[in-house]
Amino acid sequence: MLSEPRCRVPEHRKDPEARFDAEQNALVAKDAEAYYRTMVRVGAGSWNVRDRHTVETLERLMRFHGPETKAIVWEHNTHIGDARFTDMADAGMVNVGQLVRERRGEEDVVLVGFCSHRGSVIAGSEWGVPMERLWVPPAREGSWEDVFHRAGEEDKLLVFADAGDDYRLLGPREHRAVGMVYDPTHERYGNYVPSVLPRRYDAFLYLDETRALRPLHMQPREDGELSETFPFGE
Repeated sequence: MLSEPRCRVPEHRKDPEARFDAEQNALVAKDAEAYYRTMVRVGAGSWNVRDRHTVETLERLMRFHGPETKAIVWEHNTHIGDARFTDMADAGMVNVGQLVRERRGEEDVVLVGFCSHRGSVIAGSEWGVPMERLWVPPAREGSWEDVFHRAGEEDKLLVFADAGDDYRLLGPREHRAVGMVYDPTHERYGNYVPSVLPRRYDAFLYLDETRALRPLHMQPREDGELSETFPFGE
């Protein structure tokens, strides 16, 4: 079983990228086993395995490309915004933003969040259904999105260089979370994450109204075929 990989060791030594790919495939196999093992349990286990895997992959890419390498990671707010400044921490959850800050130091990391007061997005209303254009209703009263809207309907870019001791900024407020799955009918009792915004992010982009993207290629899944990350892989 191992004879073929062993024969290819000299080949990988000559080709750093091939060796990187082989090692990454091994890491994926190891972490996938841990992910699916924890996914059947209740709790934060599978989420944490997946975000730790993302960060480890990022670190490997940075080392591979050299000490001057910079990277941009595009993910949903729930993964990017530091989990320590949300109620995710109470549930024992970590995320990419938190882990990268802890590894690299806050001075070498910029976490940028995004939100909108209203509009439309593309997502699935539940796991296992095709994505569709979904309406995003006006933000819940008192949320960060509502505060920015009432401050003026123009789009905004906020840079949290120093929030100081301003209780208006450092107090937690609800912050809407839109991911791969989003159900606008849950706005009254869900879809929001209490967040200390200037601590969760370094900068924040606010659009008063957003419009759904238009996917270039849409290939619907076969009937009855579940996503590999069902039901917890947001």
